[in-house]
Amino acid sequence: MSALKEIVECVAKRLVDNPDAVSVNETEGERTVVIELKVDPKDLGKVIGKQGRTAKALRTILSAAAAKQGKKAVLEIIE
Repeated sequence: MSALKEIVECVAKRLVDNPDAVSVNETEGERTVVIELKVDPKDLGKVIGKQGRTAKALRTILSAAAAKQGKKAVLEIIE
């Protein structure tokens, strides 16, 4: 499991009520990593947050971790 995938999974599992439903998939290109996060539909609001603040914070953390590896990361939250 890559470090980026592990970061997203760890944070997401602590945010939601049903951590067993958290699923993280990673697609890696040359310079870009796409992380797909899927949670229980009831927990979707907790991951996105008010006005998208939680999702933005998660994307910021992910971007900082990816920059250390010389890559760009994209987080997609799947409904």
